Amino acid sequence: MSEYKPQDGLMKPDRPVGIVGYGAYVPRYRLPASEVSKMWTNGTGGTPIVEKAVNGLDEDVITMSIEAARNSLMRARINPQEIRAVWVGSESHPYAVKPSSTIVAEAIGAVPNTMAGDWEFACKAGTEAMQAAIGFVGSGMARYAFSIGMDTAQGRPGDALEYTAAAGGAAILLGPAAESVAIINGSYSFVTDTPDFWRRAHAEYPSHGDRFTGEPAYFKHVQGAAEMLMESLGTKSGDYDWAVFHQPNAKFPERVAGQLGFSKEQIKPGLLSPRIGNTYSGSTMIGLTAILDIAKPGDRILMVSYGSGAGSDAFDIEVTDKLPEVQHLATTTEAYISRRTEINYATYTRYRDKLKLS
Repeated sequence: MSEYKPQDGLMKPDRPVGIVGYGAYVPRYRLPASEVSKMWTNGTGGTPIVEKAVNGLDEDVITMSIEAARNSLMRARINPQEIRAVWVGSESHPYAVKPSSTIVAEAIGAVPNTMAGDWEFACKAGTEAMQAAIGFVGSGMARYAFSIGMDTAQGRPGDALEYTAAAGGAAILLGPAAESVAIINGSYSFVTDTPDFWRRAHAEYPSHGDRFTGEPAYFKHVQGAAEMLMESLGTKSGDYDWAVFHQPNAKFPERVAGQLGFSKEQIKPGLLSPRIGNTYSGSTMIGLTAILDIAKPGDRILMVSYGSGAGSDAFDIEVTDKLPEVQHLATTTEAYISRRTEINYATYTRYRDKLKLS
């Protein structure tokens, strides 16, 4: 039996794979963190973000996934009938029994000769689907595969999560490297059984382990995945132009970036949580779309997700000369963030169906 080395865990497909199209979606409604504070602490104490995005009455994971996927297709400029997989990662699928992915596939014109599936792994469901899509395309089983990370705000009234739990996400279309706007050089996954955050069946809201969610959950896994990926590829923080980490708040990604040797300038474009909150399954992927909107050929990006339970997926991504051609073919992430309508706590309560009438 050969000796196993952690570097052997580097995931790199036989055939080069990259991002053919990308797109984001953020609903227009914004709940200021001060509204939550005013409701539950009489305005005293700090707030972890400025405001968060909230989906409207006619928006859910499916409708938002469709919008992000359509933006991605505008940039990819391919026939949807060529897509062989549509995968939606979320922890707030509208149906307990009925896939979100089939509806998304139907709406973008990818049916019927494709496969569809819903993915779950807390906040890294989207990047988990992305890794599977890389393998699907890299094996030659498919030319194109969609991975989507999308969620809606979930937070118990008065809980710390209510400040940050937001709505939005991104859709990443994987395909041959020769057609890609960015190539995936490799990825690495790092998981353990760490119950920092969970929601049992039929529970209305998730529960969490308070400060336990930082150590040994978030930091151990994000740092572990990033370090193993960089060690496997022989890179260091200075080799990357940009980095994006899962962002449950602003402090966690800033701290882990510093621990890994990244500067605030490297993470600033993808650090969206202070402005739109934690979009859960879409958090890291939407940060990537914000970077791709401004990146230049040759730029190198480190992306590291995190999902409670717990695990992280790290990706090394390199921009090609095709990116400038497509950056403005669809609505940019910044445009979605800037398009905002402020709401108060009462409106938020109505939109998120927090009033239960018997």
